[in-house]
Amino acid sequence: MLQQLIRIARPRHWIKNVFIVVPVPFAVAAGAELEVARFAAGLAGFCLLNSSVYAFNDIFDAEADRLNPNKRTRPVASGALSRRAASVFSAALLVAGLAICGASGGPTTLLLAGIYLGVNVAYTLGAKHVPLVDVFLLSSGFLIRILIGCALVAATPSSWLLSCSTALALFLSFAKRRAELISIEGTGHRPALAGYTIQFLDQAMAICAGITLLSYAIYSQEAAVFVAGRELVGMPFVAFAILNYLRLAYTEGAGQSPVDVTLHSAALQLCAAGWAVATAWSLGWL
Repeated sequence: MLQQLIRIARPRHWIKNVFIVVPVPFAVAAGAELEVARFAAGLAGFCLLNSSVYAFNDIFDAEADRLNPNKRTRPVASGALSRRAASVFSAALLVAGLAICGASGGPTTLLLAGIYLGVNVAYTLGAKHVPLVDVFLLSSGFLIRILIGCALVAATPSSWLLSCSTALALFLSFAKRRAELISIEGTGHRPALAGYTIQFLDQAMAICAGITLLSYAIYSQEAAVFVAGRELVGMPFVAFAILNYLRLAYTEGAGQSPVDVTLHSAALQLCAAGWAVATAWSLGWL
Protein backbone atom coordinates (compact mmCIF):
# COMPACT_ATOMS: atom_id res chain seq x y z
CA MET A 1 0.00 0.00 0.00
CA LEU A 2 2.87 2.36 0.75
CA GLN A 3 3.95 2.30 -2.88
CA GLN A 4 0.43 3.21 -4.02
CA LEU A 5 0.19 6.05 -1.49
CA ILE A 6 3.47 7.45 -2.82
CA ARG A 7 2.17 7.16 -6.37
CA ILE A 8 -1.07 8.99 -5.60
CA ALA A 9 0.90 11.74 -3.83
CA ARG A 10 2.84 12.38 -7.07
CA PRO A 11 6.00 13.72 -5.38
CA ARG A 12 7.67 14.29 -8.76
CA HIS A 13 5.10 17.04 -9.37
CA TRP A 14 6.47 18.96 -6.42
CA ILE A 15 8.94 20.37 -8.94
CA LYS A 16 6.18 22.87 -9.80
CA ASN A 17 6.87 24.46 -6.44
CA VAL A 18 10.01 25.98 -7.89
CA PHE A 19 7.62 28.87 -8.51
CA ILE A 20 7.63 29.41 -4.73
CA VAL A 21 11.40 29.82 -4.82
CA VAL A 22 11.61 32.04 -7.94
CA PRO A 23 10.69 35.40 -6.28
CA VAL A 24 12.90 34.83 -3.24
CA PRO A 25 16.27 36.01 -4.67
CA PHE A 26 14.70 39.26 -5.86
CA ALA A 27 12.90 39.77 -2.55
CA VAL A 28 16.07 39.15 -0.53
CA ALA A 29 18.03 41.53 -2.78
CA ALA A 30 15.36 44.14 -2.06
CA GLY A 31 15.84 43.75 1.69
CA ALA A 32 13.54 40.90 2.70
CA GLU A 33 14.81 38.52 5.36
CA LEU A 34 15.01 34.82 4.50
CA GLU A 35 14.71 32.44 7.41
CA VAL A 36 15.78 29.20 5.75
CA ALA A 37 14.14 26.80 8.21
CA ARG A 38 10.85 28.69 8.14
CA PHE A 39 10.86 28.93 4.37
CA ALA A 40 11.71 25.24 3.96
CA ALA A 41 8.88 24.31 6.32
CA GLY A 42 6.40 26.40 4.33
CA LEU A 43 7.60 24.82 1.11
CA ALA A 44 7.22 21.34 2.60
CA GLY A 45 3.75 22.16 3.89
CA PHE A 46 2.63 23.30 0.46
CA CYS A 47 4.04 20.11 -1.08
CA LEU A 48 1.77 18.15 1.25
CA LEU A 49 -1.20 20.25 0.12
CA ASN A 50 -0.29 19.50 -3.50
CA SER A 51 -0.36 15.79 -2.78
CA SER A 52 -3.67 16.10 -0.95
CA VAL A 53 -5.17 17.76 -4.02
CA TYR A 54 -3.72 15.11 -6.35
CA ALA A 55 -5.22 12.35 -4.23
CA PHE A 56 -8.61 14.09 -4.12
CA ASN A 57 -8.54 14.52 -7.88
CA ASP A 58 -7.71 10.85 -8.44
CA ILE A 59 -10.58 9.78 -6.16
CA PHE A 60 -13.10 12.03 -7.89
CA ASP A 61 -11.93 11.18 -11.42
CA ALA A 62 -11.44 7.44 -10.90
CA GLU A 63 -14.32 6.40 -13.18
CA ALA A 64 -13.24 8.67 -16.04
CA ASP A 65 -9.59 7.68 -15.57
CA ARG A 66 -10.47 4.03 -16.14
CA LEU A 67 -11.51 4.95 -19.68
CA ASN A 68 -8.28 6.81 -20.39
CA PRO A 69 -5.32 4.75 -21.63
CA ASN A 70 -2.84 7.12 -19.98
CA LYS A 71 -4.56 7.35 -16.59
CA ARG A 72 -6.21 3.99 -16.01
CA THR A 73 -3.15 2.72 -14.12
CA ARG A 74 -3.51 5.36 -11.40
CA PRO A 75 -3.89 3.77 -7.95
CA VAL A 76 -7.62 4.39 -7.40
CA ALA A 77 -8.65 3.93 -11.03
CA SER A 78 -6.80 0.63 -11.27
CA GLY A 79 -8.16 -0.64 -7.96
CA ALA A 80 -4.71 -0.91 -6.42
CA LEU A 81 -5.80 1.57 -3.72
CA SER A 82 -9.28 1.79 -2.23
CA ARG A 83 -11.24 5.03 -2.21
CA ARG A 84 -11.39 4.91 1.57
CA ALA A 85 -7.61 4.60 1.96
CA ALA A 86 -7.05 7.36 -0.57
CA SER A 87 -9.58 9.62 1.18
CA VAL A 88 -7.98 9.14 4.60
CA PHE A 89 -4.55 9.79 3.11
CA SER A 90 -5.75 12.94 1.34
CA ALA A 91 -7.36 14.27 4.53
CA ALA A 92 -4.21 13.57 6.56
CA LEU A 93 -2.05 15.41 4.03
CA LEU A 94 -4.52 18.30 4.03
CA VAL A 95 -4.45 18.74 7.81
CA ALA A 96 -0.67 18.40 8.01
CA GLY A 97 -0.09 20.75 5.09
CA LEU A 98 -2.35 23.48 6.44
CA ALA A 99 -0.85 23.19 9.91
CA ILE A 100 2.72 23.52 8.61
CA CYS A 101 1.86 26.37 6.23
CA GLY A 102 0.09 28.27 9.00
CA ALA A 103 2.92 27.75 11.48
CA SER A 104 5.66 28.75 9.05
CA GLY A 105 4.07 31.53 7.05
CA GLY A 106 1.34 32.96 9.25
CA PRO A 107 -2.16 34.09 8.23
CA THR A 108 -1.23 35.26 4.73
CA THR A 109 0.33 31.94 3.75
CA LEU A 110 -2.58 30.07 5.30
CA LEU A 111 -5.06 32.23 3.36
CA LEU A 112 -3.22 31.60 0.10
CA ALA A 113 -3.14 27.89 0.84
CA GLY A 114 -6.89 27.99 1.41
CA ILE A 115 -7.42 29.80 -1.89
CA TYR A 116 -5.27 27.19 -3.64
CA LEU A 117 -7.40 24.42 -2.17
CA GLY A 118 -10.64 26.20 -3.09
CA VAL A 119 -9.51 26.72 -6.68
CA ASN A 120 -8.55 23.08 -7.06
CA VAL A 121 -11.79 21.80 -5.54
CA ALA A 122 -13.78 23.99 -7.93
CA TYR A 123 -11.62 22.76 -10.81
CA THR A 124 -12.09 19.10 -9.92
CA LEU A 125 -15.83 19.36 -9.26
CA GLY A 126 -16.63 20.73 -12.69
CA ALA A 127 -14.95 24.01 -13.59
CA LYS A 128 -12.38 22.05 -15.62
CA HIS A 129 -15.12 21.32 -18.14
CA VAL A 130 -15.60 25.01 -19.01
CA PRO A 131 -13.28 26.32 -21.77
CA LEU A 132 -10.97 29.17 -20.67
CA VAL A 133 -12.20 28.89 -17.09
CA ASP A 134 -10.24 25.65 -16.87
CA VAL A 135 -7.05 27.28 -18.14
CA PHE A 136 -7.34 30.28 -15.84
CA LEU A 137 -7.87 28.04 -12.82
CA LEU A 138 -4.93 25.85 -13.83
CA SER A 139 -2.67 28.86 -14.22
CA SER A 140 -3.79 30.37 -10.92
CA GLY A 141 -2.02 27.55 -9.12
CA PHE A 142 1.34 28.78 -10.41
CA LEU A 143 0.56 32.38 -9.48
CA ILE A 144 -0.47 31.36 -5.97
CA ARG A 145 2.91 29.67 -5.62
CA ILE A 146 4.64 32.95 -6.48
CA LEU A 147 2.54 34.76 -3.87
CA ILE A 148 3.30 32.12 -1.23
CA GLY A 149 7.01 32.49 -1.93
CA CYS A 150 6.69 36.22 -1.32
CA ALA A 151 4.59 35.67 1.81
CA LEU A 152 7.16 33.31 3.31
CA VAL A 153 9.75 36.10 3.21
CA ALA A 154 7.24 38.87 3.99
CA ALA A 155 7.83 40.63 0.65
CA THR A 156 5.43 42.53 -1.59
CA PRO A 157 5.55 41.14 -5.14
CA SER A 158 6.31 43.51 -7.99
CA SER A 159 3.45 44.17 -10.42
CA TRP A 160 5.72 43.35 -13.35
CA LEU A 161 6.83 40.10 -11.72
CA LEU A 162 3.20 39.13 -11.24
CA SER A 163 2.43 40.02 -14.85
CA CYS A 164 5.32 37.88 -16.05
CA SER A 165 4.32 34.98 -13.80
CA THR A 166 0.67 35.14 -14.84
CA ALA A 167 1.53 35.14 -18.54
CA LEU A 168 3.97 32.25 -18.07
CA ALA A 169 1.36 30.24 -16.14
CA LEU A 170 -1.22 30.83 -18.89
CA PHE A 171 1.37 29.82 -21.49
CA LEU A 172 2.01 26.50 -19.73
CA SER A 173 -1.72 25.86 -19.26
CA PHE A 174 -2.57 26.56 -22.91
CA ALA A 175 0.31 24.28 -23.93
CA LYS A 176 -1.16 21.54 -21.75
CA ARG A 177 -4.56 21.86 -23.43
CA ARG A 178 -2.94 21.88 -26.88
CA ALA A 179 -1.07 18.66 -26.15
CA GLU A 180 -4.24 17.04 -24.84
CA LEU A 181 -6.23 18.13 -27.87
CA ILE A 182 -3.87 16.44 -30.32
CA SER A 183 -3.35 13.35 -28.17
CA ILE A 184 -5.45 10.21 -28.06
CA GLU A 185 -7.18 11.53 -24.96
CA GLY A 186 -9.78 13.36 -27.05
CA THR A 187 -12.76 15.41 -25.98
CA GLY A 188 -14.60 12.48 -24.42
CA HIS A 189 -12.38 12.41 -21.35
CA ARG A 190 -11.99 16.18 -21.09
CA PRO A 191 -15.12 17.96 -22.42
CA ALA A 192 -13.51 21.42 -22.26
CA LEU A 193 -11.32 20.44 -25.20
CA ALA A 194 -14.36 20.70 -27.45
CA GLY A 195 -14.21 24.45 -26.84
CA TYR A 196 -10.70 24.80 -28.27
CA THR A 197 -9.02 24.54 -31.64
CA ILE A 198 -5.34 24.10 -32.41
CA GLN A 199 -5.34 27.51 -34.11
CA PHE A 200 -6.77 29.26 -31.05
CA LEU A 201 -4.34 27.54 -28.69
CA ASP A 202 -1.39 28.33 -30.95
CA GLN A 203 -2.33 32.01 -30.93
CA ALA A 204 -2.98 32.04 -27.18
CA MET A 205 0.42 30.45 -26.49
CA ALA A 206 2.20 32.91 -28.77
CA ILE A 207 0.47 35.88 -27.09
CA CYS A 208 1.31 34.63 -23.59
CA ALA A 209 4.91 33.89 -24.59
CA GLY A 210 5.30 37.45 -25.88
CA ILE A 211 3.79 38.97 -22.74
CA THR A 212 6.05 36.82 -20.56
CA LEU A 213 9.21 37.97 -22.32
CA LEU A 214 8.16 41.62 -22.42
CA SER A 215 7.14 41.65 -18.74
CA TYR A 216 10.39 40.03 -17.66
CA ALA A 217 12.43 42.49 -19.71
CA ILE A 218 10.58 45.48 -18.23
CA TYR A 219 10.85 44.09 -14.70
CA SER A 220 14.59 43.54 -15.15
CA GLN A 221 15.08 47.16 -16.22
CA GLU A 222 12.79 48.75 -13.64
CA ALA A 223 13.62 46.77 -10.51
CA ALA A 224 16.18 48.46 -8.31
CA VAL A 225 17.71 45.19 -7.12
CA PHE A 226 20.04 44.62 -10.09
CA VAL A 227 23.62 45.82 -10.48
CA ALA A 228 23.80 48.55 -13.10
CA GLY A 229 24.68 47.13 -16.50
CA ARG A 230 23.70 43.58 -15.52
CA GLU A 231 19.92 43.95 -15.58
CA LEU A 232 19.26 41.84 -18.69
CA VAL A 233 21.90 39.15 -18.20
CA GLY A 234 19.25 36.52 -17.47
CA MET A 235 17.05 37.51 -20.42
CA PRO A 236 18.66 35.22 -23.06
CA PHE A 237 18.04 32.17 -20.89
CA VAL A 238 14.40 33.12 -20.33
CA ALA A 239 13.88 33.79 -24.05
CA PHE A 240 15.52 30.53 -25.11
CA ALA A 241 13.52 28.49 -22.59
CA ILE A 242 10.18 30.00 -23.64
CA LEU A 243 10.89 29.65 -27.35
CA ASN A 244 12.22 26.11 -26.96
CA TYR A 245 9.10 25.10 -25.01
CA LEU A 246 7.01 26.66 -27.79
CA ARG A 247 9.04 24.74 -30.38
CA LEU A 248 8.54 21.44 -28.55
CA ALA A 249 4.80 22.10 -28.33
CA TYR A 250 4.51 22.84 -32.05
CA THR A 251 6.85 20.17 -33.41
CA GLU A 252 6.38 17.31 -30.93
CA GLY A 253 3.04 18.03 -29.31
CA ALA A 254 4.77 18.36 -25.93
CA GLY A 255 3.31 20.18 -22.96
CA GLN A 256 0.66 17.83 -21.54
CA SER A 257 2.82 17.65 -18.43
CA PRO A 258 5.18 20.60 -17.79
CA VAL A 259 6.98 18.37 -15.31
CA ASP A 260 7.73 15.71 -17.95
CA VAL A 261 8.81 18.34 -20.49
CA THR A 262 11.23 19.86 -17.99
CA LEU A 263 12.64 16.55 -16.76
CA HIS A 264 13.20 15.25 -20.29
CA SER A 265 14.62 18.40 -21.89
CA ALA A 266 18.32 18.95 -21.29
CA ALA A 267 18.02 22.33 -23.00
CA LEU A 268 15.42 23.56 -20.51
CA GLN A 269 17.46 22.27 -17.58
CA LEU A 270 20.57 24.06 -18.85
CA CYS A 271 18.53 27.23 -19.32
CA ALA A 272 17.30 27.00 -15.73
CA ALA A 273 20.84 26.54 -14.42
CA GLY A 274 22.15 29.34 -16.63
CA TRP A 275 19.37 31.66 -15.51
CA ALA A 276 20.11 30.93 -11.85
CA VAL A 277 23.80 31.77 -12.28
CA ALA A 278 23.06 34.84 -14.40
CA THR A 279 20.51 36.09 -11.87
CA ALA A 280 22.94 35.63 -8.98
CA TRP A 281 25.54 37.64 -10.93
CA SER A 282 23.05 40.35 -11.91
CA LEU A 283 22.06 40.72 -8.25
CA GLY A 284 25.71 41.15 -7.28
CA TRP A 285 26.03 37.84 -5.44
CA LEU A 286 28.82 36.54 -7.69
